[in-house]
Amino acid sequence: MGKGARLSEKWFNRALWLVAFVFAWFLLGLGSAVIHDLPHVEHTYSIEDFVDHATIDPLRAQLDALQPQHRETSDKLDQAQLTLNTRRNDYQSTRRTFENWLATRDVTQQNQQDDELVKRTAALDQLKALERDAEKAVEALSKTQLDQNQSESKVRDQVKALEDTAYQQLYDANQKQATRVFLYRLLLALPLLALAAWLFAKKRKTPYWPFVWGFIIFALITFFVELVPYLPDYGGYVRYLVGIIMTVLGGKYAISALQKYLEKQRLAEAQPQLVRREELNYDTALTLLNKGVCPGCERGIDLKDARNDFCQHCGIGLHNKCSSCGTRKSAFSKFCQGCGASANLSQANN
Repeated sequence: MGKGARLSEKWFNRALWLVAFVFAWFLLGLGSAVIHDLPHVEHTYSIEDFVDHATIDPLRAQLDALQPQHRETSDKLDQAQLTLNTRRNDYQSTRRTFENWLATRDVTQQNQQDDELVKRTAALDQLKALERDAEKAVEALSKTQLDQNQSESKVRDQVKALEDTAYQQLYDANQKQATRVFLYRLLLALPLLALAAWLFAKKRKTPYWPFVWGFIIFALITFFVELVPYLPDYGGYVRYLVGIIMTVLGGKYAISALQKYLEKQRLAEAQPQLVRREELNYDTALTLLNKGVCPGCERGIDLKDARNDFCQHCGIGLHNKCSSCGTRKSAFSKFCQGCGASANLSQANN
């Protein structure tokens, strides 16, 4: 509102705009509840809806059976490895003792200890045999573990191949479902946009404009928040094509509106000043003047210059003198600020 608007009128308009936003907020709450429930009309797919259960279930059961066997073999292998380490250490310790004993025997030349040599050698051979038995146990368990790993890997590869096929089918199904849900949203949003456009064109200046603007705000937010983000991508082609179409349509509308505006201004500037001023809204004219803009042609003017009584662009009168006191005043004022007399809009210098 311009400086010429009444204070109460300003506050009433602010209150009405608050009504518009509150109305839009409640509409958005209702619309969001409806739109967010739309996906519930569709089944939520999972990979289990697309796998070949007749083939994959036995494979999964085989994997489940291999798991405890694999753990059991791993535990046995750990125990066998521990046993091998123990027997290897026993053999090495006994061999060092035996080598030290031999060295002492050679130094002292005690050949009568041949029986002891045979005994110690036999004990050493027995420990080596136990070590070899432990190695064989470790090798057998390692082979068993390798066989189990290879068997499990083969089964997992088969399961993965089946699941990869199912994942692709799941992706395709979700894409189709997303398209259907988007169409549901579109069927709700397009009528709202159409109604909002009709209200904007026909009803925005009626006494019930707060509800009109509230509905327009609701429709626009619904379109850009609840519809556009869910637009199917398809590699970006759909979004780019929709963007191009909307840009072309919006640009065409803007160009057409600009041409109509310029033609309207050209016809208005060709009319007499008195007719042009009478057609201008009082509050609109004051608002434009406060911004340093000519109300007749909407071009910038220097109102601080006391010599600018007429617009240098369209020739409309901007200032005149009061017929009662001669005070220079705005040509759009209804009363003289010097004496309060009613403005004489019929003067020749208007």
